[in-house]
Amino acid sequence: MTGQSDQSQWRTDTDSLLRKLVSAIPDMLSTYWLSADGESHRFVFISEHVQSVLGIAPEVLRENAEAMFSAVHPEDLPGLKVSVAESAITLSRWHRQARLRMKAGHYDWFEVNSMPERQADGSTVWYGQFHNIQRYKDLERTLRERETESAFQADFQKLIANLSTKFINLGIGAIDQCITELLRAIGVFFEVDRAYLYEFSPDYHVMDNTYEWCSGGVPALIDSQRNVPTDGLEWWQCKINEMVSGNRVIFVEEIEQIPAGPERTTLEQQGVSSMFCVPVRVRGLVTSFFGVSSLRKRAWREDQADLLIIVSGLLSGALERHRLESELLNQSIRDPLTALHNRRYLMPRLNEMLSRASRHGEHFTLAMFDLDRFKHINDSNGHLGGDFCLRTFADILLEQTRETDVVARFGGEEFVVAFSGVSQADVRDTVSRIIRSVRNHNFVFESCVVPLTVSAGIAAIGELNDIPASPDPLIRLADDRLYRAKQAGRDCLVDASGVSRI
Repeated sequence: MTGQSDQSQWRTDTDSLLRKLVSAIPDMLSTYWLSADGESHRFVFISEHVQSVLGIAPEVLRENAEAMFSAVHPEDLPGLKVSVAESAITLSRWHRQARLRMKAGHYDWFEVNSMPERQADGSTVWYGQFHNIQRYKDLERTLRERETESAFQADFQKLIANLSTKFINLGIGAIDQCITELLRAIGVFFEVDRAYLYEFSPDYHVMDNTYEWCSGGVPALIDSQRNVPTDGLEWWQCKINEMVSGNRVIFVEEIEQIPAGPERTTLEQQGVSSMFCVPVRVRGLVTSFFGVSSLRKRAWREDQADLLIIVSGLLSGALERHRLESELLNQSIRDPLTALHNRRYLMPRLNEMLSRASRHGEHFTLAMFDLDRFKHINDSNGHLGGDFCLRTFADILLEQTRETDVVARFGGEEFVVAFSGVSQADVRDTVSRIIRSVRNHNFVFESCVVPLTVSAGIAAIGELNDIPASPDPLIRLADDRLYRAKQAGRDCLVDASGVSRI
């Protein structure tokens, strides 16, 4: 008894397992039986989910297959019955497409594939399946889309990896080239018309288009988008706040979504159809935004914003590194007391001037200044007083010279200005103004007036017989003339014409 019970239980468990396996198959597996006289038919077996698909209970079909044939579209039913009869006679594969009424009430195309087998009593049994053609098409399309998406993700990851490597290996001074390459690579990858980077002023009232890439035939906008005021751009100011405060990505699917105003007018004039703008953070603050624009209506990816945020992160890291390197470089070439350039910066610039003088005949002039009786100032007012005089004199130098002039602290109380593109007479006038400005300036440190004057020596490259290989001969000549000015009583200049008192 126990053996029979175990065998019965095994069969029950096996049947249950088979039903579960069959139910897991998307097609409706079936065993269809047709009597020898063709008057009776039923499904000996059919997958359980025939009820969820067609709304027909499996037990009904096991009693009579008429419910299945009743679900066939009236236009397809005659041909289906003929194909069953032919298969029963020839015992050839039963293959037919027909529309079946779904549980929801609409019709879908199904394909029947079954192999017949004659039974001893003359009846016929077909073993096969019904599968939903549309479902298979949808599944194939989904698989293709997944393959396409997988390829896209792989290509995007490769792109980001390549750009990351470039930024990691970024050399000092190469930031412009790398950002330009990033914009080009992203523009081509996403098939946009423009990719760009705008920098914000600290108060967000001005934005400056610093980098831009355009696809072929698309006009560049960078020259017309420099230092653009954002005051009066109400809609755009709101979007800037969203980027700054909420780290929001700005997506404009159609320009018509923007309220009528200067922003919409400008974008329409630029031909923009849709765009993304992504904030870029440096040291936790939004300092700029990265954007892409399309000049035609297009479908964007649902995850487009997420992908552009990844790009923005690359830019953020590169700009942060560039900022740190710039600070370190600036510290290395700036005098920490006066904020003027130091000798480390001055000497390469003088070498460049020498090179231009040698190749193109571009003359330049050097003026060396020294604060008179500076040791006495330090002794009388302390080193803080001396530092005050050095900083104030540095400010006077910057006020009296041009941005193109190289102004540097040479060491101690000595300063050098390199003038290019001006005559020796103009240099003499500028140096004279500096000496007068120092003499007339009211140097007051801790309520005490500090009497201060300055002496200067001027030397022009044209005074040397040959262009030297280094700036040393010119510096030596300017220094000698500075010494002569000191010997002549200070508070004066000496150039090729001799001592000049102002």
